Amino acid sequence: MIKHIVMWTLKPEANGRSAADNAAEMKARLEGLNGKIPGLKHLEVGVNVFAATPECHAALYSEFGTRADLDVYVAHPLHQECVAFIKTVVASRSVLDYEL
Repeated sequence: MIKHIVMWTLKPEANGRSAADNAAEMKARLEGLNGKIPGLKHLEVGVNVFAATPECHAALYSEFGTRADLDVYVAHPLHQECVAFIKTVVASRSVLDYEL
């Protein structure tokens, strides 16, 4: 089992929207990938972050069966659509992948 975790710090404002509004949009777009990408077992996004070091405004937790499944997710066109939006609203990003 592969666990894929991403944490983002958002720009205070981007695309004419607040960080909170953009975080909500990220959550909706990313969670909309559930059931649409082969190998993606579960994906959730938290936007009500109350403690994080370093600071972050949104966090993604997802599960995959294999590293190959994670690779399919990363390259998938639906995921890449999300990435294109996220890049416009994010100031920084951290990623952690591990295998059980």
